[in-house]
Amino acid sequence: MTGAWLQFIASGLTAGAIYALVALGFTIVFNASGAINFAQGEFVMVGGMSAVTFVAAGLSLPVAILLAVAVAIVVGLVVERIAIAPARHAGTVTLIIITIGVSLFLRGLAQLVWGKGVFRLPAFSGEEPIAFGGATLLPQSLWVLGGAAVAVLALRFFYGRTLAGKAMLATSFNRLAAQLVGINTRAVLFASFGLAALLGALGGVLIAPIAFTSYDAGIMLGLKGFAAAMLGGLGSFPGAVLGGLVLGLLEGLGAGFVSSAYKDAIAFVVILAVLFFFPGGFLGARSSDRV
Repeated sequence: MTGAWLQFIASGLTAGAIYALVALGFTIVFNASGAINFAQGEFVMVGGMSAVTFVAAGLSLPVAILLAVAVAIVVGLVVERIAIAPARHAGTVTLIIITIGVSLFLRGLAQLVWGKGVFRLPAFSGEEPIAFGGATLLPQSLWVLGGAAVAVLALRFFYGRTLAGKAMLATSFNRLAAQLVGINTRAVLFASFGLAALLGALGGVLIAPIAFTSYDAGIMLGLKGFAAAMLGGLGSFPGAVLGGLVLGLLEGLGAGFVSSAYKDAIAFVVILAVLFFFPGGFLGARSSDRV
């Protein structure tokens, strides 16, 4: 029983780390614009699929990953400039609808470029399972957990120690006050999409060797990232990380002890539960808990 518990927890934490990265992307854009970017999952897909393409072209894995992340950042910036910026004075609901349209467009474009096939990146450091306590863990899972941890620490440093990060943080607290002290809030919104795309692409390349990737891989990852952000309190960075890990654990334990057939339904249940019973986030995180 102990080995089974460890196995399910390890699997849950691996998935939860990816959900946390996606949830952080939602949080960054929400704090900058007040809107929910439902194209966040497509940034994950673009990162994973681009990395697969670059590896297939003969580039080394590290170079392919860097280029894939760069491609996703460019896509995020283009989305903000073409789709979001012209509607910056529109209401929140309008912005949400625009991001849904962007998501559909990117998914359709990806289908045209890459087709409907399922692709896989090679593991970063071998595929020999690591045995511990009666459970096994793929080396790629350690890359996922480590990569997510480094991203969270880097994000904390960025917001706490750099002028650009502090400007984004100030805008998330009070846009008008930020404008009055000379912060270019338009540039903040532009940069927020690039940063959200970076986190999404990072999640995409980290999980591709385990869960594979395809043109529609961003649908469920985006949904689960949104559920994680809601669970932790939309707008809270610590809540996004905690929500992702908790959601991953719920999925891992649910799939192991109940049925894997209901694993994806857990995210829907979480969203509904938070909306109806815990609108401030079930885990108690506040939107003022930025970093």
